[in-house]
Amino acid sequence: MNVRYRIELSQVERDELTTMLSKGKCAARKLKRAQILLAADAGCGDEEIARGVAVGGSTVYRTKRRFVEGNLQRALSEEQRPGAERKLTGKQEALLVATACAGPPEGRARWTLELLADVMVKLTEHESLSHETVRRRLAENGLKPWRRDMWCIPRVDGEYVARMEDVLDLYAEAADPKRPVVCFDESPVQLIGEVRQPIPAEPGQLERYDYEYRRNGTVNLFVCLDVNRPWRKVKVTARRAAEDYAQCMRELVDVHYPDADCIRVVQDNLSTHSAGALYEAFAPAEARRILRRLEFHYTPKHASWLNMVEIEIGVLRGQCLDRRIPDRDHLVAEIAAWQHQRNAERARINWMFSTERARTKLAQ
Repeated sequence: MNVRYRIELSQVERDELTTMLSKGKCAARKLKRAQILLAADAGCGDEEIARGVAVGGSTVYRTKRRFVEGNLQRALSEEQRPGAERKLTGKQEALLVATACAGPPEGRARWTLELLADVMVKLTEHESLSHETVRRRLAENGLKPWRRDMWCIPRVDGEYVARMEDVLDLYAEAADPKRPVVCFDESPVQLIGEVRQPIPAEPGQLERYDYEYRRNGTVNLFVCLDVNRPWRKVKVTARRAAEDYAQCMRELVDVHYPDADCIRVVQDNLSTHSAGALYEAFAPAEARRILRRLEFHYTPKHASWLNMVEIEIGVLRGQCLDRRIPDRDHLVAEIAAWQHQRNAERARINWMFSTERARTKLAQ
């Protein structure tokens, strides 16, 4: 028997539905159900409502039934749909996860969805298993076994913690022009020239360049960054030998910070980053003169991320070096323009990591 449900809305319900339709911010299905209820409350027949709202008669019937048997919210919301039964049981999903976390079969570099599906067919009673089923179950567990991340895995011992806290305490100190803190590092750059002239961009067409290129050698960048003021300096050299490092340290002392009593340099553990490099490059008296105004602070091994200048080098690569630059003269000119603009903008590294936060993370 086809039951005819009568809709009688209260004034509060009418106002709620009218407001919902006027705002129009809900899903289209929900708005249509609101229109059905208002039309039924006004005395319209089912066929008339179906034509006016552009829905089927069964939709009108279900909406009215759910309002009468339930309430307004039930009539407006979606009915829960059971969906298909999961093909893998809980134990089988656990087996899939364990398999994906283990090493791949011999002769294969990594797991694929097809490989995992084949293995699960062998390990369970399933005659077949789609790779989409495998993908969904892995996604629920946050697994992508065909991907890997290369990562520096540090050895967190007493030396690591001591160096980390030393650097973080330096960053937290108040600025002192007589005792500046300067982060120092280097980075290689490959010089790449075009074999064929690129085609400039035009409306509706991206710039096009040829996949073939000419390798013109490499150069090295020495980068200095002041922790407490918006200043950085990039020096382009042909290499990164001890002599080049020593020249940078002398320039810090004599050119960039001539009035400082002590320049505290944060750097990594590269073999050339030492007092001995200055004695290899200069006479003992000159090396001693420079070193009297320098104080070295080393980041922990495998923790160069603690050096602020690493962030600055990333900015330099993204804003300036992410393209083909054919020769050293062109590179020097481009870096000089980037450096001038960045210093003029008074750009700073917003360092948020403190000693207290570091201790909390280590404790966890």
